[in-house]
Amino acid sequence: MEKIFDLMKKNREIISYLFWGVATTCVSWGTYTIFAGFMNFRVVTANLLSWVFAVTFAYITNKIWVFQSRSWKSDVIVRELGLFLSTRFATGLFELFAVPFLVFVGMDQTIFGIKGAVSKVLVSFLVVLLNYVFSKLLIFNKENTAR
Repeated sequence: MEKIFDLMKKNREIISYLFWGVATTCVSWGTYTIFAGFMNFRVVTANLLSWVFAVTFAYITNKIWVFQSRSWKSDVIVRELGLFLSTRFATGLFELFAVPFLVFVGMDQTIFGIKGAVSKVLVSFLVVLLNYVFSKLLIFNKENTAR
């Protein structure tokens, strides 16, 4: 049992990133359901609002619990949040174009009858990996936030 706890402690950041990533996905889907399903917003509006809620939730959870950025100085917040939004926007655009491109070039295999699901899963994996790397090395880098 001690080895399991040591392994969890050693990989705390990655485990925490995955946990809060699942929670962020729930926020995204939940808010989308509220906006599109219960409030009858147009799909584009509901999707945009759910993205805003999810990215805001992700920033807060990543700052506090994943990367443990302790500074709440306004210049640090502005820098972190600006980089966080920029990188999430960039990876969002990447996903928006990469999935249809992969389907176009022949990676249109289905999962549970959903065309292109293999492309979606592959690109989603890359987006999660890119978001982690950007967050760790660029956004919540201890050297940049220890001002």
